[in-house]
Amino acid sequence: MNHYQPPLKDFEFVLHKLLKVHEMNLKGYEDLAPEYTKTILEEAGKIASDELAPLNRIGDLEGCTLENGIVRTPTGFKEAFKKVNDGGWTGINCHQQYGGQELPHVIALTIGEMFCSANMSLNMYHGLTHGAYSAIYQHGTAEQKKTYLPNLVNCSWTGTMNLTEPHCGTDLGLIRTKAEKMNDGSYLISGQKIFISAGDHDLSDNIIHLVLAKIPGSPKGVKGISMFIVPKFLVKEDGTLGDRNNVTVGKIEEKMGIHGNSTCVMNYDGAKGYLIAEENKGLKAMFTMMNEARLGVGLQGIGQAEAAFQKASAYAKERVQGQNISDGKGKEGAVPIIEHPDIRRTLMDQKVFIEGARALALWCATMLDKAERSSDSESEGLASLLIPVVKGFITDKGFESTINSQQIFGGHGYIEEWGMSQFARDSRIAMIYEGTNGIQALDLVGRKLSADGGKHTIRFLSEIKNFINDNSEDAEFKDTFVVPLSEALKDAEKCLAFFMKEGMQNPNQALGGATDFMHLVGYLSLGLMWAKMAKVSFEELDSNKHGDNYFHGKITSGKYYFKRHLPETALRRTRILSGSKDMMDMEAANF
Repeated sequence: MNHYQPPLKDFEFVLHKLLKVHEMNLKGYEDLAPEYTKTILEEAGKIASDELAPLNRIGDLEGCTLENGIVRTPTGFKEAFKKVNDGGWTGINCHQQYGGQELPHVIALTIGEMFCSANMSLNMYHGLTHGAYSAIYQHGTAEQKKTYLPNLVNCSWTGTMNLTEPHCGTDLGLIRTKAEKMNDGSYLISGQKIFISAGDHDLSDNIIHLVLAKIPGSPKGVKGISMFIVPKFLVKEDGTLGDRNNVTVGKIEEKMGIHGNSTCVMNYDGAKGYLIAEENKGLKAMFTMMNEARLGVGLQGIGQAEAAFQKASAYAKERVQGQNISDGKGKEGAVPIIEHPDIRRTLMDQKVFIEGARALALWCATMLDKAERSSDSESEGLASLLIPVVKGFITDKGFESTINSQQIFGGHGYIEEWGMSQFARDSRIAMIYEGTNGIQALDLVGRKLSADGGKHTIRFLSEIKNFINDNSEDAEFKDTFVVPLSEALKDAEKCLAFFMKEGMQNPNQALGGATDFMHLVGYLSLGLMWAKMAKVSFEELDSNKHGDNYFHGKITSGKYYFKRHLPETALRRTRILSGSKDMMDMEAANF
């Protein structure tokens, strides 16, 4: 089977037909002409398909090994990692003063999807490093930025995020890792962290661990959390590397998937660390990494779904099995299985999810760019509202999509030699780390909906209402897209009213429906994206400039989504409005 092929045409469509990034009045966007972005994405695509994708299976089979305290990555990872670094891809949206290119997030996310599709495990080493870069850039001192950022941008040093401990994950207020202040202003960090992705490896000269810890005497709970830079090798005043810090790998975790990424137990035995920001302000710095990481995890859901879909689609066109009986008689001889309706359904389900989710994620990326490049707090708030949906809904559906791809292969999908199980195993973690999807749902319903007096929720609903109002004249488009979108919007509004009324009296009424609401918003968001994509495609066909089947395909896909997937909002509404009484009345002993 062929390796991954970047969906360049769809990227071009989303960037320039749907989002029209080249027309946005934002710093850095003036350079995003179609021919410019095409060149960038083609080159990134070559790296993805030629260098990263061939190593994906190798990484899964070999995994990482711990030898005499040193973690070794799979065959070929070091060479591919260096090619990505040498190409400048690691600093694509980092600031120029530290060696980056300062391109917008929307371009970085597009490249990130390709790299993730090609080799999720290898891409994680780069992705986590960017998170560390962002945290230090936003919260570090001038000296910390000077010391660490240039090396993180070019990935000669890599970064990690150390939150989880054996006894606590989401409830960070329970962490026990201790930070004792020394006379020279540094801290001695002692404790154990688990599930640390890229915790140790042989890809970079140094690893910069960002560690959450508590200073003795600090306030209880999350108010007493601080964040520290804890390098694997201490850095001398001249920027060169010094002695090994008291940081060791306890073990490499045995995992279901992402075998090519070293997930480690990290032991800090009086390791020297340096405070980021202020004491007891570590949670704020952590969320800088977390929000970025959650958007990146959403991309993993899309990326793995896309890679699996490509193999499933190719297989369905090649695998000959069964007769085509669409004419009621049946044709002589077996036909490719893509001729069968149930296979078509399975492939269409994947296609409309992937393309809709891609549009949603890149739309969110433009919001982040608006916030960063124009100080647009409203866009930042809308992005913050949708990030739990991008992370939670998209990774739920992304995993489901990889399972559907596996199913198309039948028994061959269950056999390891075809490689389909890897997509399911690798994508499964995206539903768990960086805050489980249940936590994303609680974050959405419990915090994000009411943030800033609910104005970001109102803006999101207004985006949909404005589209509905602007497109109610075309009868055909209205019947196919506008009316169903209006009904889905009403489903969301009914649930919001329920939360406001019932949730105030009994929070469980809202929290019990949180996951269903996250999915409802997900289906609604993709509905908005598909309606917009269909509108653009109709306009392209009407212009007579593009007699391209691509646009016909977009319209057909949009119609399929609206008939087969958008009605899911009604089911979710019914579940939410049923309340939480039945689930909470069950005695724990009866489970």
